[in-house]
Amino acid sequence: MSGSNHLSRRDFIKATTGAIGGIITVAVGAPVVAYLIDPALRAGGKEAWISIGKLKDIPINVPTAFSFTRTQVNGWERTGTSFGGYIIRKSEAEDDILVLSSRCTHLGCSVTWHETEKNFVCPCHDARFSAEGTVLDGPPPAPLKQYADKKVDADGNLLILYKEG
Repeated sequence: MSGSNHLSRRDFIKATTGAIGGIITVAVGAPVVAYLIDPALRAGGKEAWISIGKLKDIPINVPTAFSFTRTQVNGWERTGTSFGGYIIRKSEAEDDILVLSSRCTHLGCSVTWHETEKNFVCPCHDARFSAEGTVLDGPPPAPLKQYADKKVDADGNLLILYKEG
């Protein structure tokens, strides 16, 4: 009666070698796979509060330029994008501030403030926007984008909420 449920030495060695090999493969392979897919799973910064200047340094009723750069990570590729705009402080009140993007809504060119004309001018097609960002002349389909979410922190810095997209 020897044999039917008895494991031979050869089969035992094969099973043991296979089990140890599987454990080693998982132990070495799992960190490698995690390393390779980690950049794709990382959410990145879709929203962030950006400091655009000290409130006390921003003059009242004078459009003041600001800029900032956001870095986006896509896998192992890092891309920096610059953004800019204008702060228009209407009074001493912390919440009486208009923050506009300097990107024209037509083709994305940067608008500049013309003090003599009291409006923003886009150099691409001579489009004009009011001090409030509304379209006065030219092909832009919409007013300048406003950064609606803004606050002043404890150190007196004006912060805007940057939202990707």
